[in-house]
Amino acid sequence: MFECMIKVQLNSNFVFSFPYSEKDYENAIKYYSEALELNPSNAIYYSNRSLAYLRTECYGYALADATKALEVDKNYIKGYYRRATSNMALGKFKAALKDYETVVRVRPNDKDARMKYQECNKIVKQKAFERAIASDETKKSVVDSLDIENMTIEDDYTGPKLEDGKVTLKFMKEMMDWFKDQKKLHRKCAYQVTIVIYMTYILHSLLKMFCFSLSQTEKITICGDTHGQYYDLLNIFKLNGLPSDTNPYLFNGDFVDRGSFSVEVILTLFGFKLLYPNNFHLLRGNHETDNMNQMYGFEGEVKAKYTAQMFQLFSEVFQWLPLAQCINNKVLVMHGGLFSEDGVTLEDLRKIDRNRQPPDSGPMCDLLWSDPQPQNGRSISKRGVSCQFGPDVTERFLEQNKLDFIVRSHEVKAEGYEVTHSGKCITVFSAPNYCDQMGNKGAYIHLRGSDLKPEFHQFTAVPHPNVKPMAYANTLMQLGMM
Repeated sequence: MFECMIKVQLNSNFVFSFPYSEKDYENAIKYYSEALELNPSNAIYYSNRSLAYLRTECYGYALADATKALEVDKNYIKGYYRRATSNMALGKFKAALKDYETVVRVRPNDKDARMKYQECNKIVKQKAFERAIASDETKKSVVDSLDIENMTIEDDYTGPKLEDGKVTLKFMKEMMDWFKDQKKLHRKCAYQVTIVIYMTYILHSLLKMFCFSLSQTEKITICGDTHGQYYDLLNIFKLNGLPSDTNPYLFNGDFVDRGSFSVEVILTLFGFKLLYPNNFHLLRGNHETDNMNQMYGFEGEVKAKYTAQMFQLFSEVFQWLPLAQCINNKVLVMHGGLFSEDGVTLEDLRKIDRNRQPPDSGPMCDLLWSDPQPQNGRSISKRGVSCQFGPDVTERFLEQNKLDFIVRSHEVKAEGYEVTHSGKCITVFSAPNYCDQMGNKGAYIHLRGSDLKPEFHQFTAVPHPNVKPMAYANTLMQLGMM
């Protein structure tokens, strides 16, 4: 584990040191904040706190600190580097390119900076090309260009196959074992599973938000982010039982990215959705989007294991995933959280046009991106997208919509879950030891129809093959310590 000692001079007479490790960024933020209270004109402190915010995915705060560092000292080159990295994380590629240009101009022999400049420039040109060829005509689905029937499964392939084009429990068990041994599902089978899922969601497109009821004797398991941690997903099924019509699940978004077994995770989840369509539920997270997939690994992983066309198919499916789910008309589940403005109703959520990439603001954005905060009111998001909402916001929303509480994910929690806002806002996160470095537990929730009282179950990370997280990520997101 990387670790170094950070020395912070609080005034002219006193210097203290603290450990700055991959698991201790919260303390780094704390100490740099204290140092900045005493010495608010130190560009280095802002820049280093910006790095700590980047590591904890607080991209909005990271961008603000990098900008402040440059206000203090416009010649501080690391400030441009940090600001570029923050803008990249937020998908603001043109702004990032401008700062990378500055770094390269000042440090022409810096290979890392030049590589990031070139990669960012490539993305900006690619986005410009995509806009140029875009048409007002209805975009054809990649499904229309696929000829699955004539795809051949080679004789030497010994892996799982669909039975007459259908997913069975036997197929699912064989596929999970196949993936566990780091073997790849045949592309024809992968296309079959994904296309059927695509058509399933098209047929249900009028139901913008799915609602279901649990009887007095039924329970459902709600899982949070899994982020490509396939072996931890298998552990959930080992601990809690395989999905079935009598053991329903809801996975609350962010199935992919960061972890390097995202293909295995998503095909497993899609397979169970096909096998138990009424008792296995998938909601969209902020990482079921093109910008996130381009930066954080899923696009690169799909292209490495299959094709660019396969990624386009996944992208189309993600756009049809529901944004929220209501249980017994009392519990609302979404990936991110509540809204930037009061007055949003469940009917408003049903009317959202979800078949698209999310906008930068509005209810769709909020459902995928917002976070709770302890103080009342709303504040600027630490992520640089959507907002943070307080307990009074939660109370008003629940009262208006006659709900008891919300369940959301989206944030790493040390214990795998967190209960806030007087029990009315629950966070669940199901990727233990996130990115092999956070040391957090994972958790899942049982809700029973008899009382809808959440029961929390924690678990720890299990070993996985020696493939590091972010192995397929864009090189711009493999942050350096510059």
